[in-house]
Amino acid sequence: RALGQLASGVAHDFNNLLTAILGISDLVMERPGVDPETREEVGQIRAIAERGAALVRQILAFGGRGQTAELPALAINEAIEDLARLLERLLAGDVELRLELEQPGGAARIDRTRLDQVLMNLAVNARDAMPSAGTLTLRTGHTTVARPQTIGRETAPPGRYITIEVEDTGVGIPPETLPRIFDPFFTTRREQGGTGLGLATVQSIVRQSGGFLSLESEVGKGTCIRLLFPAAEHDQASTPESSSLEEASPPKRDDPVSGTVLLVDDDQSVRRLAERALTRRGWHVLAAESGEAALALVGERGAGHNGPALSVLVADVVMPGIDGAALIRALRKQQPGLPAIFVSGYGEETLRDELGIEGASFLAKPYSLQALVAAVERETRAGLWYENVCRTLS
Repeated sequence: RALGQLASGVAHDFNNLLTAILGISDLVMERPGVDPETREEVGQIRAIAERGAALVRQILAFGGRGQTAELPALAINEAIEDLARLLERLLAGDVELRLELEQPGGAARIDRTRLDQVLMNLAVNARDAMPSAGTLTLRTGHTTVARPQTIGRETAPPGRYITIEVEDTGVGIPPETLPRIFDPFFTTRREQGGTGLGLATVQSIVRQSGGFLSLESEVGKGTCIRLLFPAAEHDQASTPESSSLEEASPPKRDDPVSGTVLLVDDDQSVRRLAERALTRRGWHVLAAESGEAALALVGERGAGHNGPALSVLVADVVMPGIDGAALIRALRKQQPGLPAIFVSGYGEETLRDELGIEGASFLAKPYSLQALVAAVERETRAGLWYENVCRTLS
């Protein structure tokens, strides 16, 4: 638990920094007449920031800040086939990717993003173990555990399991290294930039998903990592969907927008960038550095009483003094149904359960300014729908 809290705190601070970097990059790219060389350089800045965000997600996953709600069943074969194109780009030209998927495929209750993260980490490790050439095989199947069985460092209870094997023809792992291979921060590639978090993150995600992991390796022949996830029963498996970033496309610039956004974030850089982006889109923005300052602004303005109503609250969840959850509760006493967007560098799923706030959406840091604008537009429309319903019923 202490490790999870430490990981969350570090992730929160780093995600604020990454949000600012991405925000400044977005503003530069929006300037008219940006030359191709500048666009390429800014694109490199964004790529580095996104790599940092991926590392933060690994820290969060390793620290145990995961989802707690039951997940829908995920069709494993379809998820792997969809990921294969990305894996092929990750692998060196002399490394062949081979899929051996059992038909018909099975389903398991695991978050799609986390499964992708597990397989990508394992693929990168396998690639590094094949410096000249080789084959990476992803193999699916199923197995039934009739009695409690030791798998790796855990004991799997009886039941049906979906299996995923990630096998390479690389150099293998020396026997003296095997006992430490999943230890956090242990790496044999420190000089090449290895963090030692890849396999530790894989093990953490598999455990959080109710799964099990085992490893077999022989020096000079290769390594096979076998994953077991409880099979999903009596549920139609969901197929992979497009990412939320693709779905969260920003509204067109010629779409008319209006209204007032209450923006609250204790990080000055993030707050200023978000304010600039929303103001450019046409919203009136009330910006505050704390929950107390936000309530004072609303009090001076008379929002919800004699003054014009707020359109949406955008607030960091964790702030000194009045936090995001307490702030929206106070504001809804004056303006019931006020939409809210909570932004945070902590794990979204855990925060969603802890807050217990109805009518609130989440935007994870680091976020792009386009994603912020799209979220505000979406919640503003939801708020207008709520107001129209209330008028109809009154």
